[in-house]
Amino acid sequence: MTTTAVPTTAPTQPSPRLYNEDLAPTTDRRWGAFSITSVWFACMHNMGQYTLAAGMIFVGLNPWAVVLGCFIGFCVTFVGSQMIGLAGQRHGISYPVLARASFGVYGANLPALIRAVVAVAWYGIQTYLASRAVIVLLLIIRPSWAALDQGGWLGLSPLGWISFLGLWALQLVVVTHGIEQVRKFQNYAGAMISVVMLITGIALFAKAGWHLDFPVSTPMSTGETINHIFTDASLWIACYATLMLNMCDFTRMSPSRRAVTWGNFWGLPVNGLVFMVIMVVNTVAASTVYHKAFTDPAELLSATGNHLLIAVGAVVFIFATIGVNVVANVVSPAYDLANAFPQKINFTRGALITCVLALLVMPWKLYSSTVAITYFLGSLGAVLGPLFGVIMADYYLNRRGRLSVPDLYSDRPGSPYFFRGGWNPRAIAAFVPAALISAALALVPALSAASAYGWFVGVGVAALIYWLITPRSAPAPADEPLVGALTTD
Repeated sequence: MTTTAVPTTAPTQPSPRLYNEDLAPTTDRRWGAFSITSVWFACMHNMGQYTLAAGMIFVGLNPWAVVLGCFIGFCVTFVGSQMIGLAGQRHGISYPVLARASFGVYGANLPALIRAVVAVAWYGIQTYLASRAVIVLLLIIRPSWAALDQGGWLGLSPLGWISFLGLWALQLVVVTHGIEQVRKFQNYAGAMISVVMLITGIALFAKAGWHLDFPVSTPMSTGETINHIFTDASLWIACYATLMLNMCDFTRMSPSRRAVTWGNFWGLPVNGLVFMVIMVVNTVAASTVYHKAFTDPAELLSATGNHLLIAVGAVVFIFATIGVNVVANVVSPAYDLANAFPQKINFTRGALITCVLALLVMPWKLYSSTVAITYFLGSLGAVLGPLFGVIMADYYLNRRGRLSVPDLYSDRPGSPYFFRGGWNPRAIAAFVPAALISAALALVPALSAASAYGWFVGVGVAALIYWLITPRSAPAPADEPLVGALTTD
């Protein structure tokens, strides 16, 4: 193992329009392999993902074919997370700062704010969905509270407001204590629900006589089966495209490349495979015992009739939701908003603004609107692939993995990342057509057969256009000032 000792001070004369302490290259390297693995645990082991995975079992495909498709998706996500994660670890920089190299020091606000808008909306939606599950579980424990779930104001019942605001406030406490508190919390949040679902699966398997009656698969040709497998893979990639894009927000705080690699490895392909096996056992065992297709983990828990397990599940679902929301939907917009207004917004203020905006958009109304979900959030989500394609093509193909870190904080004309007025026209020229294609695949009914592959198409088209129209840049000098004493293997 080799170690490079480099300066730990801020870049020389950074522009105040581009720099604050939270955006600076980090010197705090506490996110080891366990913390990176826990990021994926928090994002995978939550109510939304369990519902999605369980629903896949009943589409007519053999459950083990579903597992294979999902495993392929996890492996592809692992590769993408490694690419952007290692860039963040090497330079100690967050996603919006990394984007400055390709989009320009001011143009980076475009990919940053797109990611922020998606995160704010889903932060509110995830909180709302979890609050509904909590209501179901609370009414099982206290049926007399049913009267509180009637009527209400602005679309939520009194019990709905209590559940939603309670979850909202708990998350606010975590995120306003800074990124280190986020690390400590998410280290355990995702693991808790996996333990509960594992216990539930074992209990159901035993109740089924240690025998599973797998759903009868719909006869499919080899081509149809392969298409379903890769559709499942693409669905999971789309689910994690947001976190993959800003993975460097976490890996920037990792002490070594090895920590990033092992953290992503255990968190994605290994944890993903275990997650899907647990889901198959839970879903099929519940179907065997109760002769009903359960896709909602809260409903599955309630069917056991075990009030202790239900009560524990209610608490665990709360913490699991906080874990995924904090990791996937707060950290990124906190940095993204700080990048747009570094003199006024730091990480904590960015997190607070995210939480407030997520409340103000009334996510229960957003979620109930087909137009909002399909056309607004759907189109924004579709462009995440092209953003990834441009940023990675620039970093690996154009700059060959080297950056001049101080220049990422400089708006001096002539700086390598200033381009034209702080924007890189070539990045925009590659992003726009790729984004239009991705959005069309996601939204146009006639193209629905290819919609599952929109992320791949967006990444490929954006990366290819950018590579073709961008002159090769000379690598940054060998003595580029990285931050901290970093291990290089």
